[in-house]
Amino acid sequence: MFVEEKSFEIALCQMNVVEMKEQNLKRAVAMIREASDHGATMVVLPEMFNCPYDNDKFVEYAENRRTSNSLKAISRAANENNVYVVAGSIPEDDGENIYNSSFIFDDNGDVLDVHRKIHLFDVDVSEGISFKESNTITPGEKVTVIDTPIMKFGVAICFDLRFPELFRLMAIEGAKLVVVPGAFNMTTGPAHWETTLRTRAIDNQIYMAAVSPARNHELSYVAYGHSMVVDPWGDVVETAKEEETIVYATINEDLVNKIREELPLLKNRREDIYELIKKEKSTNLE
Repeated sequence: MFVEEKSFEIALCQMNVVEMKEQNLKRAVAMIREASDHGATMVVLPEMFNCPYDNDKFVEYAENRRTSNSLKAISRAANENNVYVVAGSIPEDDGENIYNSSFIFDDNGDVLDVHRKIHLFDVDVSEGISFKESNTITPGEKVTVIDTPIMKFGVAICFDLRFPELFRLMAIEGAKLVVVPGAFNMTTGPAHWETTLRTRAIDNQIYMAAVSPARNHELSYVAYGHSMVVDPWGDVVETAKEEETIVYATINEDLVNKIREELPLLKNRREDIYELIKKEKSTNLE
């Protein structure tokens, strides 16, 4: 008997983010349309797709979800092109705090969930990058896993990638793909981007789909680029270089199931010796 393979096409939009918000929104909408025309079912935008990655810009460009022109534009694009969209992230102002927030839309343009970046990028690397995201951004408090007809998947943002417990929790909750809008830089990107993505994929036997802005040397913070998809065996399926482009890859749930059956890591965890517990938090959808 023929059994239909459970798979879908994902598109990672490695946008060239610039100073002008309206220009960024037009480019994001155009890339969503292009990805849909190519056959993508899910389209992913990069971290801070509507503004440069800069603390001053986070404050200047912050939007409330109820009046956000950025979210309205992406909602329309998801609906008109009949695609799921993980809208990278935007600076979200809830009236009290600013969050680095990823809004996830279904193919009708409705918000399924919101992931607020949990781990803030506060680093000072000698002769490298120095940044303190907590100067403007408040951390989120929720592990984000979304159950959809195409697949159950998780969402994390950039620096979240460095915390393995988060990804194990998502895998335990049933995620077979984790989408990571991120903006590693020219210090951390060459050193850790691919290695960390492949490690998270191998440890949890999941697909990792990570999308960066394109490299723009005119901005104060220069992203590494190299958006990529890694399969649950740890192989890089597709990757970009530094320029603006769209990366396409097939996400195959049957491959996840096959690898988990043949190499049963999650099943063989010794919960009689150790365990990982998620603390319940609010949903971010209020």
